[in-house]
Formats: sequence, C-alpha cells, structure tokens
Amino acid sequence: MNTKLVVSVIAMGLSGIASASSHREAPNITRLPTLDSTDFYAFNSYETGREDYITLIANYIPLQDAYGGPNYFAMDPAAVYSIHIDNDGDAVEDMTFQFKFKSALPNNNMGVALNIGNSGETQSVAVPLKVVGGISAADQSAANFSETYTLSLVNGPQQNGQPTKLTNVSTGQTEFHKPLDFIGTKTFGSESGYISYANQFIYEFTMPGCAATGKVFAGQRKDPFVVNLGKTFDLVNYVPVEGDSAPGAYDGGGFPGVLLSQPIMMT
Repeated sequence: MNTKLVVSVIAMGLSGIASASSHREAPNITRLPTLDSTDFYAFNSYETGREDYITLIANYIPLQDAYGGPNYFAMDPAAVYSIHIDNDGDAVEDMTFQFKFKSALPNNNMGVALNIGNSGETQSVAVPLKVVGGISAADQSAANFSETYTLSLVNGPQQNGQPTKLTNVSTGQTEFHKPLDFIGTKTFGSESGYISYANQFIYEFTMPGCAATGKVFAGQRKDPFVVNLGKTFDLVNYVPVEGDSAPGAYDGGGFPGVLLSQPIMMT
C-alpha cells in the first residue's frame, strides 16, 4: 500500500487553483525525496458547519511502504514547506502557509536504551528503532522518535513578507506535533487504533483576521491518487491487455498495435 505524507490546512476565506503533478517525474527530485511535492488539492470543505472553509492539501514523500523502516519518512528539518495562495490571479502569492519541522529523541535527545548483559556486567545500548513497544491514543510512552513543527502565515509575497507564527489553540503555544507513521497493526493494535491515535494530531489554530479558527494536520495518509505505477511504467502492462478478437485467442484480430498479454512460461 503506497502512502505519502500530507500537510494540510483548513482555513476560512481562502481561494486558489488546485493543480496536480506526477510522482518523481523530475529526475533531480529523486535525490531529495523529502522535498518531492507530488499532488496538491484545494476544495470547499464538506465538514458539517464548515462549508464556508477551503481545505488545502499538499503531499510530499511519495511511494511509502511499512517495510521502509527502521528509519521511516520524516520531514526535512532544513526545508520550508510552503502553500501559496493567490487570491487575485496575478501569479503572485497573497498569502503563504509555511511549515518548518524538527525531530527529537526522548531522554534529552539520547533516545531509549536497554541494559544488555549479565547481572553486574550490563551495558546500556541505544535502540535504533522509532518505537520500542505498542503505541495507542492513550499511551505513547514507547515512542522513540518525535516530530514537531511550526505553522507560519506570510502576507504578501513570501520573499518580502514577515512570517507570523500561528498559535495552537489547545496549548497556547506555536508548536504542533506530527504522529508516527503507520508501521503496522502490531505497533498500533489495528488500523482503527492508528486512526484514533492520529486523530489526536488534528489541531485548531488562530487565523489572523478571522473570528473562527482553522485546522491543521501533518502526517501520513493513504495516497488519494491511485494507479498501478509498476505496471504503468512497464509499457502499460495491464492484464488483460488483448489485441485479439477474443481474450486468449492470440490471432491479432482485435485492436491493431495493442500489446498482447502473453502467458509467462516457468521452468
């Protein structure tokens, strides 16, 4: 199952044009996967009571799988992830949401360590894993890695504007937290257990100039754009793809120029 990291903002009174891109289509971006922005979506919110809101979703770091551990798909702390809003169609941003991430280990950034060896001869050994036990909405003490971020708003062109950090309503601070990736059902108990855990990371924030609050989430989500990429790039190798008068006839009497779906011979 391919997933990607999502940074999303739900704010009032914004307008913009959504565009989408493919995955890793630019050769140089393959060297910097944490900066690979794939798809972007903008649409009217369908959440009850928030019909006057616009939802913005920006996707980064595509093609993720759970076997990509033990170091999963953290955001780049040296990057600035920006969502630009052009309200008047002049191709110059009027507002920009900026996300800046940082990561840390528990125990004063030393991480979790286990005592290894016989009694009286033990040695403390750091564990190179993101988690050392089960994680749930109620208990996250086994987490061995965390990511936080700030969300800032820039009015006017980003290069000239001054970022204003937005406040987390629940804490009164300017720091937001990102959930761990969905490593699997043993770590989180079940898919529904992960949903309950990750939902705690949906925050409200104060939006300058708006009486109501916005919402923000940054974390892993299933890819909303789904296609069989492996078969696509294998000369559009979908099965069955027949160029015959009937499936399996191999008489060439079907669609001219279409690849035949030949059987695979095993020895």
